[in-house]
Amino acid sequence: MVSQLPSGVKFDIDLIKKYDTPTPRYTSYPPATELTEQFTHDDFAQAIADSNHRQNPLSLYFHIPFCQSACYFCGCNVIVTNSQNVAQPYVEYLSREIHQTSQLLDTNRPVTQLHWGGGTPNFLTIKQAEFLWQQINRHFQISQDAEISLEVNPRYIQKDYIFALRDLGFNRISFGIQDFNPQVQAAINRVQPEEMLFNVMEWVRQAGFNSVNVDLIYGLPYQNLHSFHRTIQKTIDLDPDRIAVFNFAYVPWVKPVQKNIPQTALPSPEERLDILQMTVEELTQSHYLFIGMDHFAKPTDELALAQQQGTLKRNFQGYTALGNAELIGFGVTSVSMLEDAYAQNYKRLKEYYQAVDQKIIPTHKGYALSHDDMIRRDVIMSIMSGTWVDKQEISQQYQIDFDDYFIAELQELKHLQADGLVNLSPQKIQVTEIGRLLVRNIAVIFDAHKKQRDRILSRAI
Repeated sequence: MVSQLPSGVKFDIDLIKKYDTPTPRYTSYPPATELTEQFTHDDFAQAIADSNHRQNPLSLYFHIPFCQSACYFCGCNVIVTNSQNVAQPYVEYLSREIHQTSQLLDTNRPVTQLHWGGGTPNFLTIKQAEFLWQQINRHFQISQDAEISLEVNPRYIQKDYIFALRDLGFNRISFGIQDFNPQVQAAINRVQPEEMLFNVMEWVRQAGFNSVNVDLIYGLPYQNLHSFHRTIQKTIDLDPDRIAVFNFAYVPWVKPVQKNIPQTALPSPEERLDILQMTVEELTQSHYLFIGMDHFAKPTDELALAQQQGTLKRNFQGYTALGNAELIGFGVTSVSMLEDAYAQNYKRLKEYYQAVDQKIIPTHKGYALSHDDMIRRDVIMSIMSGTWVDKQEISQQYQIDFDDYFIAELQELKHLQADGLVNLSPQKIQVTEIGRLLVRNIAVIFDAHKKQRDRILSRAI
């Protein structure tokens, strides 16, 4: 079955099925599954020192792990609690971590990107959010044009809170819809009436946020093509600047909370593909550009402009137009992503608090990239941006002959070229329109760690 999309994409169901295999999401390369406890806080301190010499801008991430209730689809690292008593000591420890880590960083480096994620950042009271904001500004130089964003849960937020966030300095906001259907919402323990979602969007617009992102998930229980079509139409009516449409990864052996989801109610693989096709068609017809894999943006959005210019990048937070910034993560389970090293904080509060008390970076595990890793990372991230790989640029940057270095990979890519996923030329590896749906399958060819990886990964579609 082949249908023509407005942008010229030929949506070939048989081709999509052929490549619907488990692959990493490549928010980093090597993937986070390669992080090891052999990489210590001392290693990360040295990596920060090396980063200071490069003088790249900074991107800061702050993880707020608490949620008032469990969403059954969730794959994030969260702590479910109704007790507000846990938040105050946590922001105080965050403050101490900020102080300790900032002593190692050249804080004259401008912060061009800042994000609060979770969990539920609006679990914090306004007073606690103000305190954390003050601590960040005390230790870092935030650029006037910085992207300052956070995620919120619409079920636990009021109009005055949204306006307070804007007054603090946040200029971008994201919230999860997942699905408008009440039956689906009940099955995933995420009941949020349509009126609530439209109210939150209205408050966000009134507060003057520069950009709004909403998240949807397909593959949830009780979804079907017709019901999710209504969700897409209502989402278009909301008029967000960006839309992320994630494929639900049902992995109860990894995330036990998903055992609450009735497996028999999950849509079939064929239904999921129909939903994906409809989603791409409807959003592109409504003038959203398909950025890659699961992201859509308005033509005027920075992601769309960066993709057109070939500067779109990808990191642990997803797609970004500020790819030259080095990411420092704060808080339990947060990830840092430097040019040549990755590090993740402890996942449990007890160990995180102990490390901060000992006045050391709370690094639980990490990874030092080899020269080969960095070459492959740049190739894979160019593919994941849905654009092209400039072979000459890679050759010059790393002093290699691209065609010789990747002789086996280029041979393997010929099979994908035959299927229309890429176009190969002496100068470039060009991702095609249909290839942007399957960028993970293209990227995995350059993954030198894939043969060692025996973990179960989410499927590409």
